Amino acid sequence: MEIRGNDYDVSAQFNTTDPQVVNDEVDRIYVELYPSAPTRLLDHAFRDLTRLYHGEYPGYHPCDTAYHDVQHVLDVTLAMARLIDGYERSRIGTQPFGDSLFRLGVITALFHDMGYVRALDDHEHRNGAEYTLTHVSRGSVFLRDYLPKIGMAEMADVAAELIHFTGYEIPVGKIRVPSPIYRLLGSMLGSADIIAQMSDRCYLEKCRDRLYPEFVAGGLAVKRDEEGAERVIFASGEDLVIKTPQFFQGARKRLDLDLGGSYSYAQQHFGGQNLYLEELNKNIQFAQEIGEESDPSVLKRKPPETLKVD
Repeated sequence: MEIRGNDYDVSAQFNTTDPQVVNDEVDRIYVELYPSAPTRLLDHAFRDLTRLYHGEYPGYHPCDTAYHDVQHVLDVTLAMARLIDGYERSRIGTQPFGDSLFRLGVITALFHDMGYVRALDDHEHRNGAEYTLTHVSRGSVFLRDYLPKIGMAEMADVAAELIHFTGYEIPVGKIRVPSPIYRLLGSMLGSADIIAQMSDRCYLEKCRDRLYPEFVAGGLAVKRDEEGAERVIFASGEDLVIKTPQFFQGARKRLDLDLGGSYSYAQQHFGGQNLYLEELNKNIQFAQEIGEESDPSVLKRKPPETLKVD
């Protein structure tokens, strides 16, 4: 394998800060699976995603959340396409997704975190991270409005439900989808969101320097009980890194039980290896070592800068 740069995916082949690079690879996977299917809608969605995050989409500021940025979204989208590919290539006697559900899954992945992007008429919030607790529902509303605009009106309602597989506003078992194949698609989406971010080469640096400030802005660093007393959940970015292995215990349960182990389809895509789990486990092991040594200063990787703030 090639040496992996900080702006590259787990295979060290694709720059996940470049929407066109990821667009091209997703198109390649799609066309290999469905040779007669056009890529027009996928390409349209990638262009709109780029405009949205760069502040060129009507009605929205550019993305201003450094952790939940365009690299994260593109990483998740690429992982989603790979999970679908792994399933389609390995299934025996089970229902195929087909090109229409591939498009649905990829487009929902592209916009799964758009709920962090502030509207121009929002004069109440100063940063998109303040939407942390409600960003999935905001994304759901966006998808229900967006899909008809690109000729996918028949998928709008289900996309608005599928996005909830990436969040915690609705328990996974209570998300309403039309049939088991859609539940599998949603499980892949939720899994892609977890494995893509936690296998990022700069994941721990991003947790310390970017996710923690988002947690503070979004109200997740401190919790209040019914009497109003505060309880500190994460005291600092360093504390968040040290607690990452503990967080992964819950994430692994979600991956295996709630989301049905669908992350395993990455292994079929990569021909036997699950590169996401391999890189993820490296990050968790490193976080454990940091906790044991109490020395977060060893985190020295520099994540790419992607924000194009007003």
